[in-house]
Amino acid sequence: MEIGERFGQNLRRERIKAELTQEEVADLAGMHRTEVSLLETGGRVPRLKTLLKLVGAIGTSTDRLLEGINWVPTTTGRGDFEVFPPPAED
Repeated sequence: MEIGERFGQNLRRERIKAELTQEEVADLAGMHRTEVSLLETGGRVPRLKTLLKLVGAIGTSTDRLLEGINWVPTTTGRGDFEVFPPPAED
């Protein structure tokens, strides 16, 4: 699983939990609806500014939107991202 895909799953989960449409999130965040759609489908990874706009628009936290995405440093100074799938729903 890629970073964008996991971020998109988190964004969609939080948007639905907030009972907002993509259009409503876009309006609240000062974005276009298609950008929200691209983020939710993993077609785009947000910049920091966009991440913070989404947090404010949805009323969630950066922790919730970045859940399951970690940076793992190595001793050589190069690291890599670990991306975990969301837990299975009961």
